[in-house]
Amino acid sequence: MSRGGKLKQIIQSMHFRVLIVLLLIGLVPVFLMKTGILNGFENQTVSMRAAMIRSQCSRLSADIIDAGYLSDGSSDVVDKELNQIAELYSGRVILVNSRFEIIRDTYLLDVGKTIIARELIECFQGKDTDYYNAENDFIEVVCPVREEPTKTVVGAFIISLPTTDIIVARRNLSRNVLILEAILIVLIIGASIYSSRLLVRPFGKVTAMMNSGGTDLLSDDISMPEYTETKLLSEAYNQMRHRLQAQEESRQMFVSNVSHELKTPMTSMKVLSDSLIQQAEFGEVPNELYREFMVDIGEEIDRENKIITDLLELVKMDRNSPDIHIEDTNINELIGLILKRLRPIAAKRGIEIALESYKPIIAQVDQTKFTLAVSNLVENGIKYNKDNGWVHISLNVDSTYFFVKVQDSGIGIPAADQEQIFERFYRVDKSHSREIGGTGLGLAITRQAVLMHHGAIRVYSREGEGTTFTVRIPLRYEEQE
Repeated sequence: MSRGGKLKQIIQSMHFRVLIVLLLIGLVPVFLMKTGILNGFENQTVSMRAAMIRSQCSRLSADIIDAGYLSDGSSDVVDKELNQIAELYSGRVILVNSRFEIIRDTYLLDVGKTIIARELIECFQGKDTDYYNAENDFIEVVCPVREEPTKTVVGAFIISLPTTDIIVARRNLSRNVLILEAILIVLIIGASIYSSRLLVRPFGKVTAMMNSGGTDLLSDDISMPEYTETKLLSEAYNQMRHRLQAQEESRQMFVSNVSHELKTPMTSMKVLSDSLIQQAEFGEVPNELYREFMVDIGEEIDRENKIITDLLELVKMDRNSPDIHIEDTNINELIGLILKRLRPIAAKRGIEIALESYKPIIAQVDQTKFTLAVSNLVENGIKYNKDNGWVHISLNVDSTYFFVKVQDSGIGIPAADQEQIFERFYRVDKSHSREIGGTGLGLAITRQAVLMHHGAIRVYSREGEGTTFTVRIPLRYEEQE
């Protein structure tokens, strides 16, 4: 096998696909975990830093109010505390009064200026805000100065501080997470390879059993109880094997029966021809004897031809896609024509053929195959009947199906044989069947023709009291997948 073929085989294998699924299930969370841990650490750290600043500003608010710092901006104690906060966080502290004027700026850049911003307006409305700019590495916290006990907002802190220490901590954490991630990846890959092999092992087991030289697929069941799916698979395989075994036995029996049926007329003709040759060796063969032997040979040839014709018809019907030519057909008229052809045969034995039709029937059938099925049933009713007996055919219909019933006053079928009469070459009475020219294929052909129309056939019979065949066929033929 070429390298490309091997690669394609690997990619299409269940083992490979299960491995990919397990790797995705295991590795995707690991990769997401790194991002989640780092982002969570960064956001939590920023939130904690902002909370600490708001807490310190809240404590400083009382000193600012007590010192009247928002009015004149002069208090060494407040200045010292503001500078301490700025130095503690290596940032900038701006204090704004209710007129949005900057009272104090630790950078000494914007004192006396007016500042208006959305965050500042929201702060005077009583809302604490903070903003983290990851690109420029700084945090800006805006928190109110409240006058007790009314909680009135009379000023605001604007504190900006760098996040260099947070960035450094994030990088250190990232290295540690990367090491953990690499360890987890190795473990997940190893566990996925082991698990995928474990999961597909039962399928390898059945493959090994099928490829084993000592395993007879037609005699040995397989068992894979590891999973529900493999158990169902093994049960389905065993059922299929049993069907194949039954088909193989049926095929062998069919071949044996065909060989026997074809050989019997040939043997008879050989015996008759040898007898004529022996008679000729001892003198001239009498015309009467010669004629009798030739008639017998002709009958054996007709019998051989009948067997071959029936076999060919069965072969056509057995194909996966048998030829079937469906057309709208007047069933009453078609069966009338069939009976018209068979009445002379029945008349030779004084057998009455009667047709009873309740309603006109138009159905979609293959006329040739339907004719063959009905003809076989009526011919059997004639062949296996008593002299001066009768064969009655009745037609009926409902909204979905039409029904053909063929009843006779014949010898009947024993109950033990009724389930097997549709098998090929099966005969209830072999000696009598050969005497009247049966091949054992007529009912098999009839059943196959009915099934091709998606219909059903049933038999009801009592030995010595006659037989009734009932055929049910849909009025409309529908293709089945």
